[in-house]
Amino acid sequence: MDNLDEMLKEAPTLTFEPVIDTKPQMPAETVESKPSVAAESGEEMGVQLTPEEQKMVNDFAAQIDITNTQQVLQYGAGCQKKIADFSETALGNVRTKDMGEVGEMLTQVVSELRSIEDGDENKGFFGKLKKKANQLSDMKAKYDKAEVNVNKISSALEAHQVTLLKDVAMLDKMYELNLNYFKELSMYILAGKKKLKEAQEVQLPALVAKAEQSKLPEDTQAARDFAEMCNRFEKKIYDLELTRTVSLQMAPQIRLIQNNDTVMSDKIQSTLVNTIPLWKSQMVIAIGLNHSTNAAKAQREVSNMTNELLKKNAENLKMATLETARESERGVVDIETLKTTNQTLINTLDEVLKIQQDGREKRRNAEVELQKLESDMRNKLLEMSTSMPAQS
Repeated sequence: MDNLDEMLKEAPTLTFEPVIDTKPQMPAETVESKPSVAAESGEEMGVQLTPEEQKMVNDFAAQIDITNTQQVLQYGAGCQKKIADFSETALGNVRTKDMGEVGEMLTQVVSELRSIEDGDENKGFFGKLKKKANQLSDMKAKYDKAEVNVNKISSALEAHQVTLLKDVAMLDKMYELNLNYFKELSMYILAGKKKLKEAQEVQLPALVAKAEQSKLPEDTQAARDFAEMCNRFEKKIYDLELTRTVSLQMAPQIRLIQNNDTVMSDKIQSTLVNTIPLWKSQMVIAIGLNHSTNAAKAQREVSNMTNELLKKNAENLKMATLETARESERGVVDIETLKTTNQTLINTLDEVLKIQQDGREKRRNAEVELQKLESDMRNKLLEMSTSMPAQS
């Protein structure tokens, strides 16, 4: 828990890992002579950034060098590792998720209650009240033994409830930590998209224009290489967006587990403050009625009280058992949630496929254009060679 508190104190940061030279490597005219291009805002990505965080994004975007292969490879890797480690350890830190343990404890309570009415000759609870006085003592002894067992079970339930409440508090911290990672990753994506948009709309057109003007093969190759670098960096940003989706799905998953803990804690509380005290008080009343001076009247009153007690306990046991059975049979994640998550993933994959197809189509078109440029250049050189006057 203390470790989570320390992690929550860490503000979102943007850094290159490992630390590398972040000075721009492009020619000065392609970086400094062109204005920057407005990129996607935090609100459009569903994240609220403070002015300081927005400035951090803008400053970091200016340091990105998509021509630096190592920098592109490590871009956002630190934040991705945080989320990956968080995903692996988040649910492992929740210590009491086996709801069957609580169900077994409640079953033991029911067994102890039923043990009171088990008697000789299968006559049950009433048979003991109608027999000799020494059998009343036997029933009291049996009740005392059952009470000791129920008290032990109650203590175990209380300890289990405390653990569940601690887990609920811890899950709140884990939820906030996941939000921090989500924001930090979103900031990486925003900075990357800002730099990518500038590269595609400012730097790449400048390189293409330079190649068209100079007609030099090296300038043409430089433009093509830069386009490939843009494409590689675009794929890197998409990889970060996939990680961002994982972080986004962690939030409802944490809340689902937290809700299950809260519901089970409430059920334990109901058992401790309602079911068990009611059983004890009713049993004390039932035993006290046997001390009536009028044996016949006492038997009749005890019989009536016992009937009422058994009906109430049977109804309470029925409700508690049914509720416990329903909760035990219920899945940790509802099927509708899984359907929604699955559909979202399918839609994401469809969009990825479309983006990849569009990218391939653009690259094919670019290759055709480049081939045409080379062909035009060769034809022009040939034309110039044949039109030159022969040396005398």
